[in-house]
Amino acid sequence: MEKGSKEERRTRVIDVLNKARAMELHAIAQYMNQHYNLDDMDYGQLAAKVKLIAIDEMRHAEMFAERIKELGGEPVAEPAAKTQKGQSVETAFSFDADLEDNTIDVYNQYLLICRENGDSTSVKLFEAIIDEEQIHFNYFDNTRQHIQNLGQTYLAQIAGTPSSTGGFSKGFIMGGGVAAE
Repeated sequence: MEKGSKEERRTRVIDVLNKARAMELHAIAQYMNQHYNLDDMDYGQLAAKVKLIAIDEMRHAEMFAERIKELGGEPVAEPAAKTQKGQSVETAFSFDADLEDNTIDVYNQYLLICRENGDSTSVKLFEAIIDEEQIHFNYFDNTRQHIQNLGQTYLAQIAGTPSSTGGFSKGFIMGGGVAAE
């Protein structure tokens, strides 16, 4: 039961891959802006983790772009939304948890579109990225809960911590940020 020609199916897959890429480009800009702001507020440990997550998002954007090119498409270069600048530390992690939660939901829908259009390679790509986005969501949501429940006591422990992520960073997930606390 074919749903259009091979080209029509490929075009639908490229469309959702590009929408996902635009979402990743937004996350990169958002998280890097937060990284700079958290560093300026002297919350180095939080700034460093957000930077590593932004690097993961850069890798995701590139993975989507490579798949789009494999399918004969042209990767988008515009983010899906504008960066929300000047967020407080209390606001940023709730915002990020919501962003990641929405991304997981949308990517699951995009995965279904890839499956319906017969592209198992793109399905696998979405599965892998969704798993990483879940790790990001867990970190942002846990940090949000710590800030909400412990407030200034939690933030005081982080104030003055270094923000350096070292030389060449592999990102949050590939750098082992999941278990490293």
